[in-house]
Amino acid sequence: MVNQKANYMGLELRSPVIVGANNLVKNTDNLKKIEDAGAGAIVYKSLFEEQVMLENLELSERKTEYNERHAESVTVFPEVITDGSEIEEHLIALRKANETVSIPVFGSLNAVYDESWVEYAKKLEETGIAGLELNFYTVPEKFDTGSEAIETRQVNTLKAVREAVKIPIAVKLSPFYSNPLKLIADLDKAGANAFVLFNRLFQPDIDVETEEPHFPYNLSHREDNRLPLRFSGLLYGNINASICASSGILSGTDVIKMILAGADTVQVVSALYLSQIDVISRMLNETEAWMESKDYDALDDFRGKLSRKRSGDKLPYHRAQYMDFVMTTSEILKKYRVVG
Repeated sequence: MVNQKANYMGLELRSPVIVGANNLVKNTDNLKKIEDAGAGAIVYKSLFEEQVMLENLELSERKTEYNERHAESVTVFPEVITDGSEIEEHLIALRKANETVSIPVFGSLNAVYDESWVEYAKKLEETGIAGLELNFYTVPEKFDTGSEAIETRQVNTLKAVREAVKIPIAVKLSPFYSNPLKLIADLDKAGANAFVLFNRLFQPDIDVETEEPHFPYNLSHREDNRLPLRFSGLLYGNINASICASSGILSGTDVIKMILAGADTVQVVSALYLSQIDVISRMLNETEAWMESKDYDALDDFRGKLSRKRSGDKLPYHRAQYMDFVMTTSEILKKYRVVG
């Protein structure tokens, strides 16, 4: 039998498939199913500082809505301190999740303020998690904020968290940087133990009938894995941190591709929603069958085989636009059934 153990952030995982942060992991039964299906680790649902702040604001507004409507009534409700209650609930749930399964459980953090990153990271570490995933991204809103300022702040945030906690730290990035490789190299030097590539950011839509914003689910498609595949192939052998490919990982074939490119592990979320939790065991069975057919005993036997560093063909990682000599127009039309 082949060995599918993977090394991630210095931790030995029994398989390369990690379940990314999502709502399914809030259910104890689902956690056990994920473990039984063969997942190597679980990233618990993210702690969003913005959401905590919004919930506190909404509660405060509801409490004060009818205040001072009578000359003798200043307030309707007694003062209740709510700051931190949502965070405490999250920490309790995370601790319970960590105690429910034997595989590593990682915390996930989306903070806003510099102080919050450090404060929440410490609280998450205290729950006994095996590692921490920091979600770094910036939504373009301001015209006067330069890329250097954004990236410098994120590097400094990582340094501050790295000094504050002892557990391994993964950084989950979006692809929307001028040069993601430069930022990853800087974060690697600053102490990141892994990179998760890439974060799927919320993208707004518009309902033309109601002429209002629309908020659809943002599940990934198989074609989405080409971007993490490219960057896994570029990063392999060039950074100290582990590489985790995310987005569009829906089958065992996708897992194999990412490891051939250079990834240590993969993260799955959409696959669970589309095909249920059992898809994890199917992925691992497909990977095992392929490894046996190729006489590979372990993942390291073929990891990075098609990376830029190990592959003799530099072209796939160098070119960015379509090339006429790769596929003729007639071949393209035939492939996508436009012509017979």
